[in-house]
Amino acid sequence: MFGFGQDIGIDLGTATVIAYVKGKGIVLREPSVVAVDKTSGEVLAVGKEARRMLGRTPGNIVATRPLREGVISDYTVTERMLKYFINKVCGKFIFSPRMMICIPSQVTEVEKRAVIDAASQAGARKVYLIEEPIAAAIGAGIDISKPCGNMIVDIGGGTTDIAVISLGGSVVSSSLKVAGDKFDEYIVKYVKKKHNAIIGERTAEDLKVNIGCVYPKIQDMEMDIRGRDLTTGLPRTITLYSSEMLEAMIEPAMMIVDAVHSVLEKTPPELAADISDKGIYMTGGGCLVDGLDKLLQEKTGINVMIAEDTVSCVALGTGKALDNLDALDGKKRRN
Repeated sequence: MFGFGQDIGIDLGTATVIAYVKGKGIVLREPSVVAVDKTSGEVLAVGKEARRMLGRTPGNIVATRPLREGVISDYTVTERMLKYFINKVCGKFIFSPRMMICIPSQVTEVEKRAVIDAASQAGARKVYLIEEPIAAAIGAGIDISKPCGNMIVDIGGGTTDIAVISLGGSVVSSSLKVAGDKFDEYIVKYVKKKHNAIIGERTAEDLKVNIGCVYPKIQDMEMDIRGRDLTTGLPRTITLYSSEMLEAMIEPAMMIVDAVHSVLEKTPPELAADISDKGIYMTGGGCLVDGLDKLLQEKTGINVMIAEDTVSCVALGTGKALDNLDALDGKKRRN
């Protein structure tokens, strides 16, 4: 049993949910996938178990990702997923936990409301929201309270959030629905067009992780995968090379680079000078795509750094922000 005031920070990602508990650090890291029985509406599996079922379920079972492009696409399933994770983290709690949840920087009021409602329904006593780039900056160990510009590019599964942060807030920010999932989508399209075969999302992700790149590699790597031949309808093995991955993935990579470019164009000159001195920080699982940092550095002419423990950056930042909850509460009361 836990005592009063359990505080949880949650990075509610399109691909992964990471939970941080005050005083304990990161306690949970699971894929945001839920398997539901369509006939009874019963949740059969959540997280890793459910991810294994993706693309492999019979008709009455659906394995879905309740979050698409950084926002809730299936409200009920998200609520149940959150409930499952909260119970896993807290066990039996006497008092409901307070929760700090990350959201993309450009979400609408309706989307914010959906996150707050889902978390409250799942058992949170009070829900706070924090913008992903700000949480990522805190998690990357940047002091965001000073009056100087820091640029964060947070590439997740569903969205890429770009923000210039100064004095604890975003000065210029942009959020685009191009991130890890989009790379997978382009790989699926490429294999279909070039090799006349169909592969699933999971195979595309394996290709991205193992041989994917967006900047020419010194040595061309190869990987064998199995897909369904479109002409015969039978499974066949295809050998793919990283040079082909470059061809498949460069388009979404350039969309991210262009978005960074347009945020830099809107940045006040003083802050832009700070950024060219300090460089651009990249966080999130999506920035691990081979060569993305080199591509961005080449196109902007600014030094690009990948934060330590990039995947957990946002969750760590959310966790650190939990320490200021009491201050937040007090401030809200005064206002």
